[in-house]
Amino acid sequence: MNRSTRTVRRRWSTKQRFAPASAPAHAHEFLFTMVRLAAVGAAIVGLAGCATVAQLVRVQPPRFVAAEGRASELRLFGPSLDRPLGGAAIRIWSRVENPNPFGLTLTSLAGDVLLEDARAATIELPLGLPLQAGQDTVIPIEVSIDFSDLPELAGAAVRFVRTGAVPYRLEGGFAVDAGPFGQPRFGPMTLMSGSLDVRR
Repeated sequence: MNRSTRTVRRRWSTKQRFAPASAPAHAHEFLFTMVRLAAVGAAIVGLAGCATVAQLVRVQPPRFVAAEGRASELRLFGPSLDRPLGGAAIRIWSRVENPNPFGLTLTSLAGDVLLEDARAATIELPLGLPLQAGQDTVIPIEVSIDFSDLPELAGAAVRFVRTGAVPYRLEGGFAVDAGPFGQPRFGPMTLMSGSLDVRR
């Protein structure tokens, strides 16, 4: 081995021996950067996880059915100063069922009541009705009618009295508050239908 070869190897060995002296500073900066990136990544994943909860859990709409053992009715009123053509009051007993495995609140209900397929009244009810998981409860849905607003119903009232019953349909939509699972709205749809007992 000649002298020039030994010189090159010596110089290379010297560089190897002194290079690690600056490594701790670079390593500290690298680790600090990685910690910051990990913290930001964890925050992003956390936010994504929170958004995914409402997306993954689909809230099923509560169901409205005619309450058994409760007669829904149409009560007719004669002419008065306030109602020259008379009027009527409708009371529909509904059983509301929550099919979800978690509780929610039925916050509002809006729609139309149809008698013999003709719109008779508009309803808009703030409810605030809490429903536990799998629970059902019975509520009255009430609305009044002024025949001055719907004169065609004044003529139909005679027929209602004669038959003693009139078919109805409740169409509309509603909103619920399911907490972390969102505040969805459902409808429009046919919520329920049946027959009203006519009373005077």
